[in-house]
Amino acid sequence: MKHPRQRNIGRRKQDYGLRDQVHRQKMLFELGQIITSEVNLDALFNLILEQANIVMNTETSSVFIYDSKNEQLWSLVSTDLKRNEVRFPSNYGVAGWVFQNKRPLIINDPYKDPRFFSDVDKKTGSQTRNILCIPLINRKQECIGTLQVLNKKEKDFTDQDLELMTAASQYVTIALENSKLYRDLKMLDKAKEKVINHLSHELKTPLAILSGVMGRIHKILGKDNLAELDKTLERGRRNVKRLIDLQRKIEDIFNQECVEKKECILDLIESAAGVVEDMRQDRDNRYSELLETISARLESLFSMNEIRKQEILLGEFLHRVCDFARSAMGNRELNMVRNFENSMRLFTDPDILEKVCNGLLKNAIENTPDQGIIEISATKKNGKIRIEFRDTGVGITSENQKLIFGGFFHTQDTMLYSSKKPYEFNAGGTGSDLLRIKTFSERLGFTVEFTSSRCKFIPTDREMCPGSISACHFITEESECFSSGGSVFSVIFPV
Repeated sequence: MKHPRQRNIGRRKQDYGLRDQVHRQKMLFELGQIITSEVNLDALFNLILEQANIVMNTETSSVFIYDSKNEQLWSLVSTDLKRNEVRFPSNYGVAGWVFQNKRPLIINDPYKDPRFFSDVDKKTGSQTRNILCIPLINRKQECIGTLQVLNKKEKDFTDQDLELMTAASQYVTIALENSKLYRDLKMLDKAKEKVINHLSHELKTPLAILSGVMGRIHKILGKDNLAELDKTLERGRRNVKRLIDLQRKIEDIFNQECVEKKECILDLIESAAGVVEDMRQDRDNRYSELLETISARLESLFSMNEIRKQEILLGEFLHRVCDFARSAMGNRELNMVRNFENSMRLFTDPDILEKVCNGLLKNAIENTPDQGIIEISATKKNGKIRIEFRDTGVGITSENQKLIFGGFFHTQDTMLYSSKKPYEFNAGGTGSDLLRIKTFSERLGFTVEFTSSRCKFIPTDREMCPGSISACHFITEESECFSSGGSVFSVIFPV
């Protein structure tokens, strides 16, 4: 039989363990409250990691997110690392092992474990004594990253710690998934704002000029100065052409609406026509005439233009595209490199192909400063023909890359937006060209791909390139500009 004093000691240990468990569960509950109440994402993740250190009594903690494009893990935020400072292959280190296997891991002597990635210690200047790493599993049972706490202040990590951190990881996963949705919504809001601002700006300038032109014509006619009148009318015609070009781009996009949508709307019109036809017997036929007008308008709006495919000598075709662009860009100082065979043949609609190639080449020219390089190439490989438009321009920010095919989205910041002549550097536009190309691709069965890296000297779209390499104060040689940013847009056709 145990001595009463021994029994009291045992009870005190049990009470201490129970109080500790209740205390940890209370802090875990508070962690959940933080996630549901905090709106600012940076503050949110800082709070999560601070609370994780308090709950686990550790020195540091980190969240590593999986980058599927590069197959890497990178630090989202950490108590000892800067945002996005550490990046490594997704199968490296303890975090990589946990990510690949979707299993938690406790290592109380990391330097003796071959899975430990010591480069992080070298980068931070600290020494890892022990690690508890948890996979972040979402509702689809996909691992989106890892959560780890390091350097427990007292003793080693235990199975109880593992259980507690697994519960905490669920909050972190929810926060990450919500943050992605929140970022997507913010980008959509940004795109919507640019749509309104850019279309408004694009229409405002020519319409203001046309208004002035008409007033000018009125005054000139009074003076009977025909030479001056002709010059003014030419200016008016030029701006009318800009409006017509905008209208055609919109029409091209609307013309690609799916047949199901067209038929659905026309069915609705036909149903309405039946109602009006019944009403005609009691009144007059003005409703049916109005309905016929509406039906005809919708038919023209949603009509699917006929595709006329034919064999194209791709080399000759691309030379014509390049020659047109060279003529249209006037005195721009750009080196246009042509790299394609004259004998290559492609079977497709030449009118659509011309719109696609003209649009992508114009896009490359308008985003490349003078003295820059634009390369147009065509290759045939593995049963596919790839046409590429490569430039050494300013590139597209990672945020804008997700939106440029959405339509009417211009990569410049709205405050910096200005309409210039087509093919000038940073020429303003509605951003409709890329949406039109995307709709053409869905109709003709080709694919559109792009890669881009933003110029490291002007990383955001609020900063502007001077428009010529020789005017850039960040560099001393042209080669520095060529390697700092640029884009590649490709269209791939099945042979």
